[in-house]
Amino acid sequence: MVIDADLAAAPLANRICLVAGASRGLGRGIARALGEAGATVIVSGRSSEAGPRTDQRPETFEDTAREVEAAGGKGHPYRCDHTQEREVDQLVSWALRRFGRLDCVVDAVWGGNEGYDGDRYPDGSAFGTPFWRRPAARLGQGFESGVYAQLLLAKAVAPAMVQMRKGLIVTVGFDTGAGYLGDVVYDLAKAAMNRLTFAMAQELRPYGVTALGLSPGHVLTERVQDAGMAAETTETPLYAGRAVVALALDPDVSRHGGSVLRVADLARAYGFTDQDGTQPARFTIPD
Repeated sequence: MVIDADLAAAPLANRICLVAGASRGLGRGIARALGEAGATVIVSGRSSEAGPRTDQRPETFEDTAREVEAAGGKGHPYRCDHTQEREVDQLVSWALRRFGRLDCVVDAVWGGNEGYDGDRYPDGSAFGTPFWRRPAARLGQGFESGVYAQLLLAKAVAPAMVQMRKGLIVTVGFDTGAGYLGDVVYDLAKAAMNRLTFAMAQELRPYGVTALGLSPGHVLTERVQDAGMAAETTETPLYAGRAVVALALDPDVSRHGGSVLRVADLARAYGFTDQDGTQPARFTIPD
């Protein structure tokens, strides 16, 4: 069998991907990894060079699009507030008009920690404050920027994928397992996202579309770096990105439908590494 050299170097060169929540963090790492594999990557978020930026952070989705290009892919920035149904629908409509299809959609949207300075949220509570001392409104923010945003994006992209009878939807979350994630809002939001992924998978499976969850470890994001917590991290955002690339290339990816997959487990199954060439072990929640 003759293998095209360009395809071997850029195995996703013919794929159209969308990474939501790509201004920074895991979304940016995933977009960059897809770029390394030669994909066309639409990167969306709220933090733009031309407008407001979340928590006054310096990173923008335009930066991410440039990283995709530098890595070898084709980056297309698009401003979208993923908690607004109209904006999400407009994003997907634009992508389908421009490219004709979406092969892989990654939802890395999460705004549940906005306003957190590494010690306190704007309401004065800290991560892990007992639930009876937490303002109930925090739960609404976690659900709106997590499970609700996840549903909006999947709802918008599903019709086109169902019509094609193929496609991959990846939701970045966290495998809660049987353990507690240490904070009532965070735990409930992540558990709900996992359950929505499971439900979507059941309804999409008959149409050849796969929905699954991706669970990274303690990731060295920009926020974590700035909070002085780099030494506690286990991996970079690129590790999760290379997991998405491996899943997108797997012709039998449907077997994972509905599951929440650990990045470290996928690294060993598919043979990819983190940015430094290592394979960080599975992250476990400290007792």
